[in-house]
Order: sequence, then structure tokens, then C-alpha cells
Amino acid sequence: MKYRKLGKSGLIISEISIGSWLTYGLGVDNAVAFQCLDTAIELGINVIDTADVYNRGETEKVIGTYLKTKNRHEVILATKVFGPMSDHFMTQGLSARHIRNACEASLTRLHTDYIDLYQCHRYDIDTPLEETCYAMHRLIEEGKILYWGVSQWTAVQILNAVRICEKHNWTKPISNQPIYNMLNRSLEVDVMSVCEEEGLGLLVYSPLAQGLLTGKYTKENPVPENSRAADEKMGKMFPTKRLTDKFYTQINALKSIADELGCKVSQLALAWCLRKAPVTSCIIGASRPEQVTENAKATEISLTPEIIHHIEIILDNHPKDQYTDALIGHGIIKRGY
Repeated sequence: MKYRKLGKSGLIISEISIGSWLTYGLGVDNAVAFQCLDTAIELGINVIDTADVYNRGETEKVIGTYLKTKNRHEVILATKVFGPMSDHFMTQGLSARHIRNACEASLTRLHTDYIDLYQCHRYDIDTPLEETCYAMHRLIEEGKILYWGVSQWTAVQILNAVRICEKHNWTKPISNQPIYNMLNRSLEVDVMSVCEEEGLGLLVYSPLAQGLLTGKYTKENPVPENSRAADEKMGKMFPTKRLTDKFYTQINALKSIADELGCKVSQLALAWCLRKAPVTSCIIGASRPEQVTENAKATEISLTPEIIHHIEIILDNHPKDQYTDALIGHGIIKRGY
């Protein structure tokens, strides 16, 4: 396993992290979940990512039970706050009150006295950003969390949070957790560069597009047995709309590249995400230990400029500027205004 520093912080995390959305506490038995987590730690993965809203706390309980048998100080525990934790309107958002209550509840479910990385799961338009920033700063001062970050915030929202913290000398966010994969490159438009400039590391989620980029979904077998799409619980959120003729053509072309490199399509997709310097870690989901082992090997793959260029041609989905429609990223040299 290889490691990178998370933004400008001193926190060193593995290039592959293990997540828990739609799996632990929901679609995967605890015994299997523990096997996946054991495998991750054995391979050098040191980040376990979750959120309070995952199955309304049940996922955190599974991870908390697991952590009771491990050396807590060797695991970087990341969780999130924002989503509704009950049907009552006051149990959601990023108000100081809810952040405080949610953090205490997560600490209890996780059987720990501190959270390494506490993340704002989404942006709260109903709460002053200054209030949210101060609430996070206070939790750090009290030792309940060590670092804080955001997830799926816009570039402007991230910049505003950083500037507010600088103005008041509060602890700034050190990370952003956005969606990023070969099929969804919106991160590259402006958020990625802002995070790099402001010192926020990126822990990207869904780097395999919920399994679409594993190569298991084919035109001949669009819903393979024992896949996420076939699962009664996990399959409810599966992006079936992406299973198009264009997608199958792209996957076949990516398989050819993976074959030449002697790797799996999933490993190629993860290495593709990690090619960008601001990306600190890819968060994988796993319902079987062998999936963790396979994905962890992605850190061993190096992509040459020629291979990346070939992949760009296959994907044909360069992000575009919202005002000029100009391509952003591949082959583009930024020259300022």
C-alpha cells in the first residue's frame, strides 16, 4: 500500500480507503463485513469511511463493534454529519445544535472517544456557514474530532468556508469527499483545482461507479449474479441508466488496455483516479474480502501519458467550462484570463 498526506495536514492516509455505504449494516452480513475490514487493514488500508445517515446509524454501529477488537490508534476513522437521522425536522443539517448532537451520537455508536475526520456530508443552505465552521472548530478544541472536512461542496462554498476560518483563526477544513470516476468527471471543472490551491485533500467516493467500472457488467449479462445490481437492498440505488451501448463499447475498450497492463478494469479505473495529485485516496466499497484485495493492487499500477491519452479518447467526456463550453483538463493548458 502507498500513502499520501491529506491536503496540507499532517495526516497520512492510504491511497485506497474502505467505505461502508449500502454495504455494512444493510446489504452485507456483519461476519462478512468484518472479514472485509480485516483484509483492508492487513493490506495497509488505514481509513474506514462511514456516515451517521447510512441506514440511520446502523452502519456506524457495525463499524463500532468491529473497532472494539482492534487497536483504535492504527485506524483513521471518518464519518459525516448532515442527513436526517429521524423523521423529525430538527435531526438534520449543519446547525451548531445538530452537529453537536450528531457528533455525540456517532461517538457512542462507534465506541470511540474521538473521530479522526468529521465531514459535512452536504452543504446546508439553511444555516449560516460561519455557524457551521465554528461548530467544527469547537469540536476540535474539545478533542471530540481531530480534523474536519466537507463532501460534495461547490468550489465557492469551499472557498467561503476557508476564508471564514482564516478570518476568525479557526481550524480550516482539510478535506473534501466528492464523487469522481471515469464516468463522472465534474470534479475536474473547478473543485479539484480549488482544493489543491487551498490545501484540501480529496477522498473520492464511487471511483468504480458503484461497480460499473469493474468490468462485470456486460451487454450479454447486464445484471450478473451476486452483483450489487442484483442485490435486493443494494441494487435499489444502482445506476442502471448508464448501461447503454456506448457504455458497453467503452468498457470493452478499457478491458483491452487493462489486459495489456496485466490488470483488472477496476484496478485501471482506480489508478486513473489516483493519477491526479490532489486525489489523496479512493474510497472503495466491498461486499467480499477478495474485492478489497483486488482493488488494493491498483496502487501498483502506473499510467503513462500515452495510456492516459488513449483512455481519454475512449471516454470522450472531457469536462467543459459552463460559460464557454471549452474543454477542461486533458490537453488543455490554463493560461489565465
